[in-house]
Amino acid sequence: MRLTVFWQLMADHFGSGYADTFARDHVMAGLGGRTVHQALDDGWEAKDVWRVVCSTMNVPAEKR
Repeated sequence: MRLTVFWQLMADHFGSGYADTFARDHVMAGLGGRTVHQALDDGWEAKDVWRVVCSTMNVPAEKR
């Protein structure tokens, strides 16, 4: 998954104004105690980060 697709999915789910705030501030156990930004900076694949976001935040299946 390209980062542009990832960020569009984040914006679609959280809203364009909140997606970056969520990605910067919300620490998730599924990302090893990292935020979305930290996980991506540490080399995680965008598709794997999106899967963790989906499972942690109960993103509906039709948005996955």
